[in-house]
Amino acid sequence: MTELSEMLREVMRGWPTGVAVVTGFHEGVRRGLTVNSLASVTLDPPRVVVSLANLSKTKALVAASNAFAVTMLDENQQSLADIFSGKNVNENDRFAGLETFTLVSSAPLLKEGRAFLDCKVVQAFSMENSTLFVGEVMAAQGELSRSPLVYLNRGYHKVEK
Repeated sequence: MTELSEMLREVMRGWPTGVAVVTGFHEGVRRGLTVNSLASVTLDPPRVVVSLANLSKTKALVAASNAFAVTMLDENQQSLADIFSGKNVNENDRFAGLETFTLVSSAPLLKEGRAFLDCKVVQAFSMENSTLFVGEVMAAQGELSRSPLVYLNRGYHKVEK
């Protein structure tokens, strides 16, 4: 890693982000992973972007199905963030014991989440280590009175109201 890459990593650790789980579904297989690389880019049409590592199984399903779902987590759902980041989990099925549902696509959403987006991929930009997916939001809903889970400087935090 270059010196500039290390500096970018340090700078971005000081930038708080929400925590979400991005999921994909294709040919009977479902996968998901924790992300903080999610952003809204336009409201009309409604579009978001997410960056997924090229080696991730979730990225492969999103690319194959041209769809992904986003479950935004609330301040009490660090355990879900840990499960989908690969900590203390059965790697073969991160969804084990969790209730899911779908909206428009077949990509699963975590029933316990704070907010939900269901997206179709409208563009994908392949980079050296990851792919940036632009998703058009086909459905959105949520329980927005609950505070979001926030990630900052290698740790989870709650938002003070």
